[in-house]
Amino acid sequence: MRAADPYSALMSEPDSSIGDLVRSWRRRRRLSQLDLAVEAEISQRHLSFVESGRSRPSRDMVLHLAERLAVPLRQRNEMLLAAGYAPAYRDRALDDPGLAAARHAVDLILAGHEPHPALAVDRHWTLVSMNRSVAPLLAGVDAGLLEPPVNVLRLSLHPRGLAPRIANFREWRAHILARLSQQIENSADRTLIALMEELKGYPVPPGAKPYGAGAAPALGGIAIPFALRTPGGVLSFLGTTTVFGTALDIALSELAIESFFPADPETAAAMRLTVAAPD
Repeated sequence: MRAADPYSALMSEPDSSIGDLVRSWRRRRRLSQLDLAVEAEISQRHLSFVESGRSRPSRDMVLHLAERLAVPLRQRNEMLLAAGYAPAYRDRALDDPGLAAARHAVDLILAGHEPHPALAVDRHWTLVSMNRSVAPLLAGVDAGLLEPPVNVLRLSLHPRGLAPRIANFREWRAHILARLSQQIENSADRTLIALMEELKGYPVPPGAKPYGAGAAPALGGIAIPFALRTPGGVLSFLGTTTVFGTALDIALSELAIESFFPADPETAAAMRLTVAAPD
């Protein structure tokens, strides 16, 4: 018998009214009506009326509840529309001329991180931009996986991607799936749910070390390194994520910069040599 899909409920929720949406997000945040009412400083009776459809919340109340529930900006717009109000947050494509300054800032951040690899991704882990240090690490990847749009999680775990060269594949895979699971928990994004199912279906590369026996130990228990086999040896990186926490534009709020720092002196030296040659 097939195990229950932990995300099926998220995909089938009838998010057709503001009451449905408030209740759905409250349950996702594992809050009771009383918990949310106290957090939002409203009566539980008022919240109950909103969720049941007996009361139509004001625009300010919709935004107030969304803020307390940490609802992403894109979904806040959906809540406003469901309540009969205009969206509050602009939703422009990243190539919109109005976001040119922001895109330039992202490119400066990526270039400034050289000689270490860094890349920018959107909410679905689609590659937006990368610095010069990333390309040399992609040697041997199937050309089809590098055709736009490039999904960096697929690129990482696909058997024709980086997977066969990741020295601590099982640990890195577990890290990626845990992070993606948390992102789904926070956003209930159906595209991410489908991506999770796809990634979970990829085979473990032949010869992958058992979990806990990877070539790169956890760095003091605070992070799982990304250890990649190259002709010059194993390169080990510590990854960090930067987001625009105060962005009021949806696309910018969903943009993330993934930066990789060398986890050992050998990796640092190798990356300095990688980008030392002129273009």
